[in-house]
Amino acid sequence: MYEGQGALSEGALRPDIVQVGAVFTFNTINGKVARIAMKAAEDDVNSDPNILGGSKLSILIHDSNFNEFLGIIGALKFLETDTVAIIGPQTAVMAHVLSHLANEFHVPLLSFTALDPTLSPLQFPYFVQTAPNDQFQMTAIADMISHFGWAVVVAVFSDDDQSRNGITALADQLAERHCKISYKAVLPPDPTAKPSEVKDQLERIQMMEARVIVVHTFNRTGLLVFDEAQKLGMMESGYVWIATTWLSTVLDSAPSSKTANSTIGVLTLRPHTPDSERKRAFMARWNKLSNGSIGLNPYGLYAYDTVWMIAQAVNLFLDQGGNISFSNNTRLSRMKGGALNLGALSIFDGGNQLLNNILQTNMTGLTGPIRFYPDRSPLHPSYDILNVYETGYRQIGYWSNYSGLSVVTPETLYTKPPNRSSSSQILDTVIWPGGTTKKPRGWVFPENGRQLRVGVPNRVSYQELVSRVNGTDKVQGYCIDVFLAAINLLPYAVPYRFIPFGDGHKNPSYYKLVNMVSLNVFDAAVGDIAIVTNRTKLVDFTQPYIESGLVVVAPVRKLNSSAWEFLQPFTPLMWGVIAAFFLTVGVVVWILEHRINDEFQGPLRKQIVTILWFSLSTMFFAHRENTMSTLGRIVLLIWLFVVLVINSSYIASLTSMLTVQQLSSPITGIDTLVTSNKPIGFQVGSFAENYLTEELNIPKSRLVALGSPEEYAVALERGTVAAVVDERLYIELFLSDNCKFSIRGQEFTKSGWGFVSSSHHVVS
Repeated sequence: MYEGQGALSEGALRPDIVQVGAVFTFNTINGKVARIAMKAAEDDVNSDPNILGGSKLSILIHDSNFNEFLGIIGALKFLETDTVAIIGPQTAVMAHVLSHLANEFHVPLLSFTALDPTLSPLQFPYFVQTAPNDQFQMTAIADMISHFGWAVVVAVFSDDDQSRNGITALADQLAERHCKISYKAVLPPDPTAKPSEVKDQLERIQMMEARVIVVHTFNRTGLLVFDEAQKLGMMESGYVWIATTWLSTVLDSAPSSKTANSTIGVLTLRPHTPDSERKRAFMARWNKLSNGSIGLNPYGLYAYDTVWMIAQAVNLFLDQGGNISFSNNTRLSRMKGGALNLGALSIFDGGNQLLNNILQTNMTGLTGPIRFYPDRSPLHPSYDILNVYETGYRQIGYWSNYSGLSVVTPETLYTKPPNRSSSSQILDTVIWPGGTTKKPRGWVFPENGRQLRVGVPNRVSYQELVSRVNGTDKVQGYCIDVFLAAINLLPYAVPYRFIPFGDGHKNPSYYKLVNMVSLNVFDAAVGDIAIVTNRTKLVDFTQPYIESGLVVVAPVRKLNSSAWEFLQPFTPLMWGVIAAFFLTVGVVVWILEHRINDEFQGPLRKQIVTILWFSLSTMFFAHRENTMSTLGRIVLLIWLFVVLVINSSYIASLTSMLTVQQLSSPITGIDTLVTSNKPIGFQVGSFAENYLTEELNIPKSRLVALGSPEEYAVALERGTVAAVVDERLYIELFLSDNCKFSIRGQEFTKSGWGFVSSSHHVVS
């Protein structure tokens, strides 16, 4: 064994210098911020004599310059120079490699940017993530997607370990919420992606259904994605863009008008760090520390705290009697030959003890309370949710692993029981791409998708409803107008094409048309399609857009008026009853009055005339005789009320008879038609045929198929059929040109017309 480079002071147990390595790409935003923050932490540690007990902390910097190989070389150099811990690397690709070196040489490796969730402590025990890994970030994004009610997303990411494994974690979280990633757009590793490569992927996405896009990459590739998306018109209304924490670091550390313009409406996450006096003081120092070269972002705070974690762990290690010493690796010592000086790589003897001290950290830093759970996850991981707009960004809420989405700080919620109910998941209003506050649907019909095949009956009659334009595949009519009006109300485009169904010589069978939809020959059917039971068993219908039902139409003849028309309101029996009542009332009143009333006395002839006159004059309320007896007055009062009712009924009936043309037909409705043995007409292709035979049990031999209104008129006039049974809408069109016929009785079915869709192709 041998002592480390830091020679011990005379009479002291602590080394003069404790060396810590740092491997980063310092030409990146996080690399620049981390370098400044680590230097500030180093100075603060060394300025406090209570930390390290007089030893000085020295952070050795190595720039990997976007090159994993150079990063490995830098780490090997640190292992040659007796480094007790390494901060970094910046990317997960390098972390997977350097973690093997850390395991072999017992040097703790701490990173706040290599946040690949697959960097397991079981496989890499010496690797410690000092910031929340992407498992939590992807859970937050999945909660946001579920909160807004979207089901399908597209993932855009770089082809590196951290981005790839982060998207895998997102897919798992979405699956738990019954959502999914429909397409993964893979880009070359950052920063090697070219505009043409990004454009190709975005053009593919533009042709797809999903409009919710998650971008998980690094800042250079991410900004390139949004630049190209803006050129392609993908930053307009209807799109949803969610960027991971890379975008918030750009907005905090390197804001620019170009970035703001190309990312308006985007949602992004930022690691949440609670407000504190120490944090505010450090932020106040930052401009001096950075000379105004770059803004501070949360990863700068994590860099500062990581240095302090190491310093306190080393201090505890020395207080525990630990000795910073290194041993040769016997397995490497036996490997001789070549120019590689592998024997210079040494094992840190106290590495395991230092690692345990780091994992037992219990301190409050710039990022808040710092502790690790047994699985090495941090205490209460949380994120700010930001919404980019023209002049910067605004915070619309928070996400915490404790209570999910909220508009209050996570620290407030930690004092309450966790609440994950849907009513408690709240975010402020979002300004989406295009400047709208209305939540996007999240999907459209894909531009490269198959058009909806809409079957349309190729009618030869009642072409006002639906018909094919001669010599073309175009269709027109009332039903088509209703369909197009409904399509135009949708907030998204629906590609479709009309396909006429039928030979054009006779009306097609509507049952066959509906069956073609159920067999997936058509995706939908539009037209005058009645919603009836046997059809609903095969397909789905929209809500009825018009009401209809079966009626009976038959020939009618006009009744000629006569001089005795005024007697028609009442039947002869009714007239006889009325006359009898008049005489009876007259006699009753005479019996009650003639003994005490002089007007009802006199010779017999006079009394008979008085009875008749009094009775008849009450019809016109013109009686002159006064009644004196109480019973007589009661009888007269009741009778006058009856006369009033009789007069009103007579006048109403006579008025109706004189103003309305009187039509007569032996067919009074469906009942008389069913009980007769006369032939019945129906429209070709209509459901009326099945209804008459199956529901009313009318023999098919009585049914006559008719193909047009002209055939209706001829058959009714010649007596070929006694009546025609068809839907009211057709009959009303028929009667508008044929006044010799009339609807007899009431509608005897209640239905409506609707559009048809296959029950197997319901759009979610």
